[in-house]
Amino acid sequence: MKITQIFIFVFVLCTTASLQGATIDTLKVHSASMNKEIPVIVIAPETSDQSAQFPVIYLLHGHGGDEYNWIHVKPELPEMADRDGIIVVCPDGENSWYWNSPVNPTMRYETFVSQELPDYIDQHYPTINDRTGRAITGLSMGGHGALWISIRHSDHFGAAGSTSGGVDIRPFPENWNMADALGDMESNREVWDKHTVINLVDQLENGELAIIIDCGYDDFFFEVNKNFHDKLLERGIDHDYLVRPGTHNATYWNNSLDYQWLFFKKFFDKAAKQ
Repeated sequence: MKITQIFIFVFVLCTTASLQGATIDTLKVHSASMNKEIPVIVIAPETSDQSAQFPVIYLLHGHGGDEYNWIHVKPELPEMADRDGIIVVCPDGENSWYWNSPVNPTMRYETFVSQELPDYIDQHYPTINDRTGRAITGLSMGGHGALWISIRHSDHFGAAGSTSGGVDIRPFPENWNMADALGDMESNREVWDKHTVINLVDQLENGELAIIIDCGYDDFFFEVNKNFHDKLLERGIDHDYLVRPGTHNATYWNNSLDYQWLFFKKFFDKAAKQ
């Protein structure tokens, strides 16, 4: 176990004990499509109501992260889950960018996050088993992954977000192991064009997804996020777009999740009243 993982594991145990509320489960969820066990963290609110059903927010980590990433970024997650009655699911996506790789058949994280993992969570936790009870977001690589998966699988997710997301991968062809999943861009231009989130906007219908995106002014992904926002506007796709001072780091993401959490809670509350 990595030193950072040991630290966070100890933190999780202490947090659980002190809260006497939200439970934090460390799981291995089997992926049939990849034939392996995927590490997952699940934070579930405490309840004595056996009939209670909770919405779920899936949080995707960035490049170089793992299932512990979001607990490290946002230590308040157990308290937030307990306060608002929301289940939080944090899977390990390795450095996959959450694609089903066209060049590596063993890398099928789109299938895992969009289908296999929600199926497992719905079978083992008291969830609202419907797209109106599921949201997905992530940071950096995970922001790209959350939008990629939600747009392509809007039958599974009703709301989606991205913070500091790599929403257009093409300006960065040499970075972050993307070529491992897609092949080099120079030889595989069409593949790269098809696997970048910004080119999925034309598939969206207004109102199909509740969308929130944000990025700091000093982030190296700021320009591609602005371009993504502009393209959504051109298509007439309603969305929340937030910009503020900040760069590509945990301080920004910790603050960002407060806004996204509120956005998703309002989405869940509205769906519950319909």
